[in-house]
Amino acid sequence: MQHKVVSQNEWLAARKALLAKEKEFTKARDQLSAARRDLPWVKVEKSYVFEGPNGRETLSDLFNGKNQLMVYHFMLGPGWVQGCPSCSFLADHFDGAVIHLAQRDVTLVVVSRAPLAEIEAYKKRMGWKFKWVSSFGNDFNHDFHVSFTSEEAPGLSAFIKNEAGEVLHTYSSYARGLDMLVGTYHFLDMAPKGRDEEALPWSMAWVRRHDEYGK
Repeated sequence: MQHKVVSQNEWLAARKALLAKEKEFTKARDQLSAARRDLPWVKVEKSYVFEGPNGRETLSDLFNGKNQLMVYHFMLGPGWVQGCPSCSFLADHFDGAVIHLAQRDVTLVVVSRAPLAEIEAYKKRMGWKFKWVSSFGNDFNHDFHVSFTSEEAPGLSAFIKNEAGEVLHTYSSYARGLDMLVGTYHFLDMAPKGRDEEALPWSMAWVRRHDEYGK
């Protein structure tokens, strides 16, 4: 990889110029985050019941005493032998976040259409501890636009519970909007070669389930 090599003073000048752009980006990101929080909300009228480690639970139950709920829609359909590699990549970042999110009144739960026994088997293989429930038999994944006739898709949906105990949908994101959840990518974005995906057939072609990488 050929790259310009300069003196320390030249590097410092270039770094300061980039810092100014980074600060502009940070301010723009803060404004975008504020706009996201300012979106109108929609009351969840339909009753959804999930199967989880604690038995049958409603969407309201999944809040687990918090006022905010984040749901990651994990691509694991009924009968699948294993979960999506890209979703598995994202999920590797969840366990460390769960306890910290709880300190800010947020519960994180993962939902898939696969039956609970299939979820538990894959979760055990991956060594994850976060809460993962099954939406098998209900319309949750379809209603939040991550399950279709012949395919599953990833996504993140946010909910809030008001003083009356009503659940409201506040936000959903899909595709590249999920980059924010991937700490590994943020490290790579600061590495000399970046994500280094330009020559790949698609952006996550290098990703494997964490027990499938070679030594």
